[in-house]
Parts: sequence; structure tokens; C-alpha cells
Amino acid sequence: MISQLNAESIRAPITGLPREQLDFLEVFSELESTNSYLLEQPTPPPGRFRVAMAEHQTAGRGRLDKQWHSPRSSGVCLSMSYTFSSSPELLPCLTLAIGVGVIEALEKLGARGIGLKWPNDLIVRDGKLGGILTEVRSSVGKEVAAVIGVGINYDLRGVPGAGEIATKVGHVSDLADCMNGMPSRCTVSTALIEGLFNTLSEFEADGFGRFEGAWDKYDWLRGQKVVIDGPDGRVSGVCQGVDSDGALVLQTKTGSQRIMSGSVDFSGQTIGRSSGRSGGVT
Repeated sequence: MISQLNAESIRAPITGLPREQLDFLEVFSELESTNSYLLEQPTPPPGRFRVAMAEHQTAGRGRLDKQWHSPRSSGVCLSMSYTFSSSPELLPCLTLAIGVGVIEALEKLGARGIGLKWPNDLIVRDGKLGGILTEVRSSVGKEVAAVIGVGINYDLRGVPGAGEIATKVGHVSDLADCMNGMPSRCTVSTALIEGLFNTLSEFEADGFGRFEGAWDKYDWLRGQKVVIDGPDGRVSGVCQGVDSDGALVLQTKTGSQRIMSGSVDFSGQTIGRSSGRSGGVT
């Protein structure tokens, strides 16, 4: 049986600067959306942060106003509110940097084979492990407040209805698919909180540079043929990685094209990785 989340059990192991800069950590039995909740709260001072978590979200949100469905207590639904002292360079790359930070935090717990599907999905065994939702709002003066939501499927084995959750990549996966020994959800939550804070601090100080190289390591889409539904219509091609500003580079019939925003579809193509890159556990 999966144990319940406990705020003190999550907070107590947090160390170093993340512990010093944490203002509030709240865990709810049920909430419409952890992101929506934090967007309604006062923004933390620059460099500080607050966290909201929920056992169950009744109106969880994903990118492009999509819904995030997760059976009660089967995952980690976590949002962090953080205030930058000024707008970081290449702020649109923040979601990509967060993706790298989340994988690195999970790898420290023993997870293996997690990939990133541009711009905000986490993939294991060619199934969706989780997703990221970044929402940015201006604050006082030059300050910029961001709320970052992370949803991770922890263990869906035996969860009624889990196999019916549809995703763009066809099915769902969970941490049980990429870990030999399962840490508690509280331990996973602590690791994610520390990883998210450290990622935000590094991004504020140094931008996307370090994360760009790391993204290439985890890029699940590279070499795959996709269709992008974007603001200017549909375009198809083969993914060639991401650019220094976070744009998806697509090789089309007419040449290389940069995609700044859009939804990735596989248009009937075979989903999966044949290379040794980390798109799934082998």
C-alpha cells in the first residue's frame, strides 16, 4: 500500500540553501490544481520559494490547457512558486531546463532511462512518466514570479483505470518502470523540491547554457518523424534536437525549420527509439 504524503517527512530531509529559502510547504488531500493554488497566493521574495502538493487534483492542468489526470495517491503532484530578481535571459527555455533538473533529481534516487519529449514531457519505456507546466507572471518592478508544476506517475500497478489514461505517446509509464527499488513518495518529493530549487537558481544565474547540453543527452524525439501543430499550422519533419534558445529544430522537405511552440504528434509513425539514447529502459 502506498503511504500518504506528509509535509514534515518531506521538509525534514531538505538541506542547504533549499532549506534556508523555503517559506511554506503545504500538502493537501485534495485540490483543484496545485499550480492554480500557488498563482492565487502572494509571490515569495526574490530567491525564496513555496511548495504546494496534493494527493489528488480535481482539475489538474497541463500545457495548452490540457488536463492532467492522475489517480489518487498514485503519483507526485507538486508545484513550486519562485521569484526571480529580474527576468532571466531566454526565459522561454525555463521549462526545458526544469525537465533536465527533474531527471537529474530522479537519477540520484536510482531512476534510469528517462527521456525528454519537447517541450515538457518525461518519457520512460516510450510511455509518459510525467509532465511539466510553467506559468510566469510579472511581479513588483523587475521581479518575475514563476509557478512550476510537476506531475510524476509514481506506481500505477494495480491502480484501477490507470491503463485507460490516454496520452499523445499512446500509454503511460511510472517510476516503477525505471527503478529497481522504490523510494517513498515523500523521498521522491524531497528530491524534486531540492532539484527544482537548484535548477531555478542555476538558471537565474547562468541561463540555459548548461541545460542545453544536458537536454541533448535525454532528447527522446531526436531522429523521430513528427507532425507539429503550431500557431502557423501543421509542419512535418524529423527532429534534430533543440537550439540554444529552446526551439525545436525540425528537418523538413524544404530545409531546417525552428519551432518555438506547438504540440507534437506522431501522425501514425512508429513511436520508439532504436538508438542507445535514453528514451526507454533496455
